[in-house]
Amino acid sequence: MSPDRLTRLQLDCRRIFLRDLEVPARIGAHDFEKSGTQRVIFNIELFVPYADSTPQHDQLHEVVDYDFVRQVIARQVASGHVELQETLCDALVSTLLAHPQVRAVRLSSCKPDVYPDCAGVGVEVFRMKESP
Repeated sequence: MSPDRLTRLQLDCRRIFLRDLEVPARIGAHDFEKSGTQRVIFNIELFVPYADSTPQHDQLHEVVDYDFVRQVIARQVASGHVELQETLCDALVSTLLAHPQVRAVRLSSCKPDVYPDCAGVGVEVFRMKESP
């Protein structure tokens, strides 16, 4: 991505975000991870053009609702076991990016309980639509 596209995205868009959304998920490639759920912490940013996110009447339907993001994550996590955080993140970003008002998505996932000697292991994805 060219720096001009990234700069334009930052200048033209409002960022809607959810921080540290903790969800129990069936995720992991190792045998010990396949017997139940583990905590996954998500951080999500949606880049929405000001034209699509500046309410004229102070009404929820005029913006991208946070509940939409939570529902996307809940549905994806509920769909069954996934081995890789990369797979989960890619699926979530694709669904979030399909929203007509969303121009770009940054999403990270972190599994905080995998190793005792670090705060967590994770993946971050940033994607934007080809044309605004």
